[in-house]
Amino acid sequence: MLEIPSAYIKGYEKARFYNSALAENYIQHTMLGDPEIDPILEEIQSLHPAKLQKFIAAGIDQKKAELRSAPEPLRDFFNDFHEPEWLDHSSFDAGIQAFHANADLMLVAFVSGVLVEGFSTLIAKSFNMTGRVAATKRRLKQNNRQLVEIFFPLGLHRDGDGWKLSCRVRFVHARIRYLLKRHEEWNTAAWGIPLSAAHLGYAISVFSQRLLDYSTLVGASFTNEEKSSILDVWRYTGYVMGIPESILYKNAAEATSMRWITKMCEPPPDSDSAAMANALIQSVPGIVDIKDDKEKRKVIGLAYKLSRALIGNELAGHFQYPKTRTFGTLFSFRLQQYVQRWSKGGDGVRSENLNQLLRISTYDKKGLTYNLPDHVKHDKSQPW
Repeated sequence: MLEIPSAYIKGYEKARFYNSALAENYIQHTMLGDPEIDPILEEIQSLHPAKLQKFIAAGIDQKKAELRSAPEPLRDFFNDFHEPEWLDHSSFDAGIQAFHANADLMLVAFVSGVLVEGFSTLIAKSFNMTGRVAATKRRLKQNNRQLVEIFFPLGLHRDGDGWKLSCRVRFVHARIRYLLKRHEEWNTAAWGIPLSAAHLGYAISVFSQRLLDYSTLVGASFTNEEKSSILDVWRYTGYVMGIPESILYKNAAEATSMRWITKMCEPPPDSDSAAMANALIQSVPGIVDIKDDKEKRKVIGLAYKLSRALIGNELAGHFQYPKTRTFGTLFSFRLQQYVQRWSKGGDGVRSENLNQLLRISTYDKKGLTYNLPDHVKHDKSQPW
């Protein structure tokens, strides 16, 4: 019998008339996390956090000597990892080239459209309840870093930083899921599993297909081959992040269907979604190190206008955005970008894009680290 969290009952009843199979699949995955990693963390929950991080680092970085000392379930996970049969690394090439040619516009779309839309589901409760909203700037720079690395040549090979960061995200999600499920504030009967497979399956669909949609609206241009390639990059990224293939899109049509079935099944965005979306928009000046208050207000105002123009007035209303007129916003932005790109030329744009990507991404002095939260509340956890 299908177990339906109470917050989804009304939406599921509507969605199953649209597509009963998709609706049922989505609801099933609200009660599922990561079928591989979650049981492992349960089994080794008594392991000291420092040792857990040491062994995860050994597994991700393929330090076989150190991994031999890890608990057997964790050791087996890394030793048994295999690439899916459908993976073709060469299919990423066109998407990687397109990303670096359009990176500035894709970043605008990613921050002002994709990420905020991702918070329209109950996943926002997981982030807001942990207090992670206070670290929005660092989280956004971490997101940017992952984006850079998965679209770097060979980035999603086993020894690439895109693969490593995506696997790190998988363990972070599993750790937060473990902590939240035991937290008195979390209501599984109402909301399902924290950071559920349903929410992550939706998120990867938004990160891919919606990223293409929004990037085009702000002035990017892609061939059909490039679009397909970008979807391939994100699909394999989702696989490495532990999203079950039963909820992981196979193509653009499935990614689009996932978005619509999610919108039907999910309850309307609430104050948690609004808190996360606004924190994200208001963190933009800090990402690019703008100090002047007047300039900060100008950048935030533009970010709100672009975001509203992309996601629409209905979702912007749920997010409690300040009211502003957006008529002509996207046209004006596209025109400005066209003029700037024409004056710089293709090579100049790619060079500037790379510099910008490096500036707004997290590069810790110690290099890649695999710290995990050790407390459900962000302000009580070690830095990660």
